[in-house]
Amino acid sequence: MRTHEYKQIHGVLTDADEPLTASEILTLLEADDTIDSAHRVATVLGRQAQRGEGDVIAGRPYRYALER
Repeated sequence: MRTHEYKQIHGVLTDADEPLTASEILTLLEADDTIDSAHRVATVLGRQAQRGEGDVIAGRPYRYALER
C-alpha cells in the first residue's frame, strides 16, 4: 500500500460527519491520478481495516469510517 494514498483518504474521512462509500470518498478527493477508482479506495481502506485502523460497515454499498 502506498502511504500517501491512505493519508489522502484518511483526510477525507477525518472531515466526514458520517461513514462514506468508496465512491463518495473518491468524489471528495482532490484531483489525484494515483487514486483513480472507487475500487482502489475500497482496497486501501479494506487493508487498513484488517490492521484495525478503520471500520468497514457491511451493506450495499459498503461504507467506511475511521475508528472512533
